[in-house]
Amino acid sequence: MNNLFTNTGSSSFTAFLGAHAPDLLPSRPESLAAPVGDQIPHATTIVALTCAGGVVMAGDRRATSGNMISQRDIEKIFRADDYSCLGIAGTASTGIEMARLYRVELEHYEKLEGRSLSTEGKANRLAAMIRGNLPMAMQGLVVVPLFAAYDPGRDAGRIFGYDVGGGPYEQREYHTIGSGSIFAKGSLKKLYRADASPEDAVLISLQALYDAADDDSATGGPDVTRRIWPVVTVITADGFRRLSDEEVEGYVNTLLQGRMSDPDGPTAPLR
Repeated sequence: MNNLFTNTGSSSFTAFLGAHAPDLLPSRPESLAAPVGDQIPHATTIVALTCAGGVVMAGDRRATSGNMISQRDIEKIFRADDYSCLGIAGTASTGIEMARLYRVELEHYEKLEGRSLSTEGKANRLAAMIRGNLPMAMQGLVVVPLFAAYDPGRDAGRIFGYDVGGGPYEQREYHTIGSGSIFAKGSLKKLYRADASPEDAVLISLQALYDAADDDSATGGPDVTRRIWPVVTVITADGFRRLSDEEVEGYVNTLLQGRMSDPDGPTAPLR
């Protein structure tokens, strides 16, 4: 086997790919003739919140192209490794490609170094990939992920948000991204509890997504007739777990029963 591919000189798969096959990276050197951001499907709302012993991330399933619904069942949340995941908002195709490459990046590091990156290391590696996409972002192909992980050193969940230049910002308690983020964050601000169990945090995340869909046309609510449910993931000391459609359906049914009598959803108690 060629030593070029066994002794890369770096634990970064992204750096290796940039040196030997840059055309395979999400951030390519060529520029576009005109901004095309509005013509390409966009992923929308993602929410994440910490809970007792971990973190929950949930996302709706709608992708839009301008004022049109381009897909009703898109996947926006991706497992990064056993204890982390990321959700994407912005240009869907670039975000999906970035998420897949990021997973390989973490696997490549672990194989070469014999250990996993720290939580901060994972967040910083993702920041570098977002920064590398800046030229494409200036053409309208913007991707802004949301990163969540269980940190064994703290025995707690952690959340990192980013800007288009890749700057990682650790978020306390909860964070949202996407077109419906302002409405989802308003919901989380009222419903979030630091001591919530993972099960309660799942229901809180779904309430926030429902509130976002109620006010933002680009965010899709649970599609009962087509049985398309939000993607919900839980990360604890036991590792990453994506809830099955049957589990999410049960939570959604609980939510909808409450909304039938209170369309605006639950309110936080005054203290």
